Amino acid sequence: MRTVRIAAGLLAASLLCLIAGERVRAADLDAGKQIATAICAACHGPTGHSLSPEFPNLAGQRPEYIVKQLKAFKAGERKNPVMSTIVPNLDEPDMENVAAYFASQGATPAPPPTPVVGKAAKDYGAAPSGIDADFVTDKDGLPSSLRLSDAENEQAKKIYFQRCAGCHGVLRKGATGKPLTTEITRARGTEYLQNFITYGSPAGMPNWGSAGILSETEIALMARYLQNEPPTPPEWGLKEMESTWRLAVPPDERPKQKLNDYDIDNVFSVTLRDAGQVALIDGNSKQIITTIETGYAVHISRLSSSGRYLYVIGRDARIDLIDLWMDPPRMVAEVKIGLEARSVETSKYEGYEDKFAVAGAYWPPQFVIMDGDTLKPLKIVSTRGMTVGAQEYHPEPRVAAIIASHQKPEFLVNVKETGKALAVDYSDIDNLKITTIDAALFLHDGGWEAEHRYFMSAANQSNEIAVIDSAKDELTALVEVGKIPHPGRGANFVDPEFGRVWATGHLGDGTISLISTDTAKDYAWTVVRALEGQGGGSLFLKTHPKSHNLWVDTPLNPDPAVNQSVAVFDIDHPEAGFERIPIAEWADVGDGAKRVVQPEYNQAGDEVWFSVWNGSGQVSAIVVVDDKSRKLKSVIKDARLITPTGKFNVYNTQHDVY
Repeated sequence: MRTVRIAAGLLAASLLCLIAGERVRAADLDAGKQIATAICAACHGPTGHSLSPEFPNLAGQRPEYIVKQLKAFKAGERKNPVMSTIVPNLDEPDMENVAAYFASQGATPAPPPTPVVGKAAKDYGAAPSGIDADFVTDKDGLPSSLRLSDAENEQAKKIYFQRCAGCHGVLRKGATGKPLTTEITRARGTEYLQNFITYGSPAGMPNWGSAGILSETEIALMARYLQNEPPTPPEWGLKEMESTWRLAVPPDERPKQKLNDYDIDNVFSVTLRDAGQVALIDGNSKQIITTIETGYAVHISRLSSSGRYLYVIGRDARIDLIDLWMDPPRMVAEVKIGLEARSVETSKYEGYEDKFAVAGAYWPPQFVIMDGDTLKPLKIVSTRGMTVGAQEYHPEPRVAAIIASHQKPEFLVNVKETGKALAVDYSDIDNLKITTIDAALFLHDGGWEAEHRYFMSAANQSNEIAVIDSAKDELTALVEVGKIPHPGRGANFVDPEFGRVWATGHLGDGTISLISTDTAKDYAWTVVRALEGQGGGSLFLKTHPKSHNLWVDTPLNPDPAVNQSVAVFDIDHPEAGFERIPIAEWADVGDGAKRVVQPEYNQAGDEVWFSVWNGSGQVSAIVVVDDKSRKLKSVIKDARLITPTGKFNVYNTQHDVY
């Protein structure tokens, strides 16, 4: 009898395996592999063999179990901020295919040991950096198996400071990106780092490998480099700034009136990231007026209060001042205010129009006030100091967003790692007065609410929006939002139920948070509505006072269907959900990553422009959409449009229209 039972049990097990195998074969394993590679690999590994104890192994799991869990996430029965950004884009056949693929991959090896991460590293939170690797010297003391040759080290430094330092920090202590200090990276190990660099994550880490930006050899090199101690760049004071300051055309030699026939208010300044240029595009004709050499990977363009001067700042901290009255517009002054930077702004308060400019550096951590029409550096202020909350010293508190007050002669300066906003009174820079406003750690980007009084500032790794009253120079509220808010300047509109709101998207989840800005309401400074978008990886969203649409990009989502399209909501009926617009498909640029980034309106508010961002050796484009019909209006293609990213309409940027 015992022999019969054993035989029956073996027969049943064999039948179950046969049935499961037939189900696996019935599914499309190639389609499942594509989904696993594009979407799942960053956390679970490309074959389902997880390299981190944070993420479960999927290799060899029963396909029915995987499908059941995916359906539970999609139905909201299981909660996870990362999975919630992925499952909305998977239908049942997708789930069955990817489940079958993982089921076919066999047994899972033992996971690596859990890394020991110190409290300080956890408390600290991939955009490129502008730091020239030649400025940086190395530290020693790493295992011989990870040691790099001089040539390898130079190559890796260049990649890190161009691709990684903007999010992870010069000293790798993290902010928008996670910390990459050596006690973390060595515990993770080379294979884990290679996997993460290759496939990215739904929380906003770019998929450098699968997108074709870094080669397998470069990724292997970076995985070793990150296990070396980080190098430290030098300081950069007034002497260094003055040595780079160039006044190409003094103010008294510039035109006394506009010399060209362009409608300057509807000109767009477009970042040509990898070319180290901006393109000035006529918003009426859709033709490039000129391209101008700038610093590396211009981060933002800002306009003087008068609208005559355009200020652009590269990630290498080079600022170029461009006179839009010239024919064609050209650079009239430049200066390098550090080794890496993100922000520049100009004085806008009545009586100080165009008088001062200010720029903030990531390295060294400082900001500098300059003469507005020459860029001559006048006053440098370090931002090193103590954090909010724990009040611990931070050696690298980078300057993120800077915004010019409309209430008084002040700049509001976000200091990222200390979590403080500085209200800098420029009425007497020889006796500079600074009011420190404690907000929340990891202050990053943000913009004004509709009345230009309250600065809505994203504390991204704190998952909060800090509301700062520029009239009183004080913190009004900290509003809890989704995971890693990244609004750009945000979007202001009138919600049909809750009145005036300001909106932000998120890198770490697919929600769009709508915050009431109506101070007469009891629910002011709270999230009154959370819209469900396409997924995480959003950088920018935009509307216009004349529009009924809210456009939301997702360029850092790993799913090509998501990062090559945008979501658009009807702000009169936000509960109706979004429509997906296939921007990259409309661009028709051929092969490449084709990430769609940053909606920007024209002056009239009836067109929305999107960058289709491809590799430097591939075709990129700008797609212009009719805002009312949501239909394709024009595609701008030009050999000079190399890696277009940010776009800044002159009028809207000058007047803080968003």
